[in-house]
Amino acid sequence: MGGLPPIFFLALALPALAPTATVAADPGSGRAKAAACALCHGQLGISTFPNAPHLAGQPAIYVEEQLKGYRSGTRRHEVMNVVAKPLSDADIADLAAWFASITVEATAPRAE
Repeated sequence: MGGLPPIFFLALALPALAPTATVAADPGSGRAKAAACALCHGQLGISTFPNAPHLAGQPAIYVEEQLKGYRSGTRRHEVMNVVAKPLSDADIADLAAWFASITVEATAPRAE
């Protein structure tokens, strides 16, 4: 292959190494499942506790990775490990799709 740099072949291989979604996510189903999340994370994913993160508007892949980490125990939190343990991959995908579908707007403070 002569003059092609090794990075070229790595670039070709990367798509094969990336995780693929095997579950079709349903935001509507995720909304129903998110009722259990509302106590700490709010009805629309805006946290009601200072030590619970906002989930609204988070990228689905981020929410999925965090929930899978809690489920497996690689990410530790005394409440979230228990909450995530029974979640299936489909549940996680649906929850992630729901929270990602919520639009969040930010407003900069007025200059005085």
